Amino acid sequence: MKRQAYKLIASRLGLALLTLLIVSAMVFAMTGLLPGDAAQQALGQAATPQAVAALRHQLGLDQPALQRYLEWLAHIVRGDFGVSLSNSLPVSELISTRLPNSLMLAGLTTIVAVPIALAIGVLSAMYRGSWLDRGLNILTLSTVAVPEFLVATIAVLIFAVKLHWLPALSYLSSVSSFGDLIRIYAMPVMTLCCVLIAQMARMTRAAVLDQLNSGYVEMACLKGASQVRVVLRHVLPNAIGPIANAVALSLSYLFGGVVIVESIFNYPGLASLMVDAVTNRDMPLVQGCVMVFCAAYLSLVLMADLCQIVSNPRLRQR
Repeated sequence: MKRQAYKLIASRLGLALLTLLIVSAMVFAMTGLLPGDAAQQALGQAATPQAVAALRHQLGLDQPALQRYLEWLAHIVRGDFGVSLSNSLPVSELISTRLPNSLMLAGLTTIVAVPIALAIGVLSAMYRGSWLDRGLNILTLSTVAVPEFLVATIAVLIFAVKLHWLPALSYLSSVSSFGDLIRIYAMPVMTLCCVLIAQMARMTRAAVLDQLNSGYVEMACLKGASQVRVVLRHVLPNAIGPIANAVALSLSYLFGGVVIVESIFNYPGLASLMVDAVTNRDMPLVQGCVMVFCAAYLSLVLMADLCQIVSNPRLRQR
């Protein structure tokens, strides 16, 4: 049994690495298809053709695409993302300065969103068909339909412009107390939580309902077990795998949502760094940021997959 589980986990790890390799090729190809010339962008419009040619040779842009990709991939494996064209600093150094800020934002959003979403999903499934279930379904559907930029704009208009409760921009350098930390993160976290909670709650509801329709739940009810006991004692342990998948897939939304949120609130995170790199056509920095986002997304999906393998004995027997 353990050997089969280890083989299954090893196969999942292999698939994750293969996916990351395919993603790296796609990222390298798509950044290479962007219009303009990186050397010309770095030197400016006043640069001479000789200077542009010299910089292209220095950056290896005059080499075949396959050779450049293989060299870039070899450096990525060693943790070397290259040098930024905008400020001549190592890309890994720039990422390391911004990544903790993005992780902090994602961590606070997760701490707030996951318990609320799980509670909404479980309650909606327990009282399916009731006025509470219908009300929560309408609320979650309405929230999913609202884009992040609209939520952020309305939040700024209400809490920053009208009420003057919260700052419109998230300047981390102005944090001097715990109250300042709460005020600065309040609107970015609220914006991300709006859609995140709705998605996670609906997926959790579906996972719990699937278990509530099982035969063992009917048997537990026939034995006189209360609905709360059935859900807490029987349903939730068997729904850990699907719920973990729901949480991981919902949290992966953060990697797209933070791009909008960090741009609107001027939050100094990895997503805003990537947006600036795209604007400046800083290809090494764009590639490094995208690879970090892809690796984080695959890590979340892999952890959810492993949780499902551990919680479901049938998967370990395949």
